[in-house]
Amino acid sequence: MAVEHENRLITETGVAGRVAAVVEPAIEDLGFRLVRVRVSGQDGCTVQIMAERPDGTMSVEDCEAVSRALSPLLDLEDPVPQAYRLEVSSPGIDRPLTRRSDFERWAGYEAKVEMDLALNGRKRFRGLLRGVEGEAAVIELADVKEGEEKLFRLPLRDIGDARLVLTDDLIREALRRGSAARAEPEAESLAHANENPAPARRPPRPERDPNPPRKPVQPRLKRRTNTEEE
Repeated sequence: MAVEHENRLITETGVAGRVAAVVEPAIEDLGFRLVRVRVSGQDGCTVQIMAERPDGTMSVEDCEAVSRALSPLLDLEDPVPQAYRLEVSSPGIDRPLTRRSDFERWAGYEAKVEMDLALNGRKRFRGLLRGVEGEAAVIELADVKEGEEKLFRLPLRDIGDARLVLTDDLIREALRRGSAARAEPEAESLAHANENPAPARRPPRPERDPNPPRKPVQPRLKRRTNTEEE
């Protein structure tokens, strides 16, 4: 099932941009969202595509399904002018933040943000995400002196790069969300089974032996009659 499109704040240029333009509609048609595309010189040339489900999860089976769907499409459109290796992966725990909803979903967790344009004389910010207000991501800084403003509102349009910082709290939350996402389809399947129980099946009849053992034949004794001579 296709997902509702949400523009990414951070997009690619060059070859990576051409790849993103080709694969993003196809990924959304499969029910996933594109997170990021990177083209590197690893192993000659590697095209790395990060994708996820709308709830932020992405299993190994999901990656395989997306890879199988994109391979023939990339062969047809040919956005990469050389031989390459395709790699489809999840965003990981310390994931990039590329959409407005990412800053909302991960509010309360630590992130690093780099701005394209300086804000109050600085381009790099690190602190706890506090959601989104209007068209700005709110971040609470820890590296400020007493009496200085801790909250900064970073214009979404000016964010050049952003990602979560790997912490114990983040690891626990990521594992919790992954477990909840796996449990949900199992619960739905069980509920469906309870609502529509399968009809009781009769136990299979035992197969009949085509060559059953024969009972021993008892000899028949001839009865004597009164008319027979002794």
